[in-house]
Amino acid sequence: MDARRRTLRRPGARAALGAAVLAGLVLFGAAACRRDEGGGGPVSAVAELVEGKLRGKPVLRIESRDLFNADLRAYLEATGAAEKGLPAESLSRLFDRFTDDMILLEAARERGIALTEDEKRAYLAKLAGGAIGAPGGEDARPVPPEGGLDRLLIEKYIYLVVRDTRVDGAEIHDYYENHKKDFLVQGRIRVSQILVDSEEKAVSVLQRIDRAGEAEFRKIAVDESIGPEASKGGVMGVFEQGDLPEDMEKVIFALDEGRTSQVVESSYGFHIFRLDRKFPPALRDESEAAAEIQERILAQKMKDALAVHLTGLKDTLSWKALPENLFFKYQRSDE
Repeated sequence: MDARRRTLRRPGARAALGAAVLAGLVLFGAAACRRDEGGGGPVSAVAELVEGKLRGKPVLRIESRDLFNADLRAYLEATGAAEKGLPAESLSRLFDRFTDDMILLEAARERGIALTEDEKRAYLAKLAGGAIGAPGGEDARPVPPEGGLDRLLIEKYIYLVVRDTRVDGAEIHDYYENHKKDFLVQGRIRVSQILVDSEEKAVSVLQRIDRAGEAEFRKIAVDESIGPEASKGGVMGVFEQGDLPEDMEKVIFALDEGRTSQVVESSYGFHIFRLDRKFPPALRDESEAAAEIQERILAQKMKDALAVHLTGLKDTLSWKALPENLFFKYQRSDE
């Protein structure tokens, strides 16, 4: 094989960041529906035995409503935690979240907040279409039909709590001035390629490029490349380190500006890359960063507002956690 040929892993897309601000605030309440104390699957065989001895003993009491291990187990199953063999510390933090969810749900009901028929229909339509509970990132969790409407009610209540949260221009400016390092863009490169389906053809193209310049590269890309960017003269786009597969980056980032690579093989075919331009690190100006800053500040302010509101609910509602009745040994948080 030609010594100039290298093997690459199949290029893959970077993991997308994409959680909505409100979704990040919602303390998941899918298990809010009261279940029969015997319902739900065990977190483990040992937990089932322990829970059998605790049957009929509530783990959480809010106003006149008792919730049991079965309710918590349903919650864990809805989050996928029931199958992970989580340690007691993790289960304890999930119980804390379960408690917060149930308090929010009780507050919503006491205030007469309810879902409209349109909201219910929209939820059921999404459920029928498989949209609810589909994987969507680190915080995505499956929503069972029996608890989904309660979850929506919690989300609606949280929205009413935080909907008046605002971020003004002065806050954005102060944040930018104090966090400039967060908006430093690392060096980037603009890359082009010619992709063909045989090594023989790639070597031939490379020989032609070696005797010519960028104009010939662009012409060959348009005429002969099978890559999706062929019509644009082979221009793939601008990338930061980490945007492309590691093996591909080793080849491209080692090039000088205006130079082409040797023939590189991948599962797509045979590539010849050209490093069109190198962009030095640069600081994004405030106007470019403003939308991102607003989202960051808004998310934190909404989180803080919800925490304050939840603290107030805990001071006014009659509630009591009974961790001694849990099917695992509860561990208090150090926070």
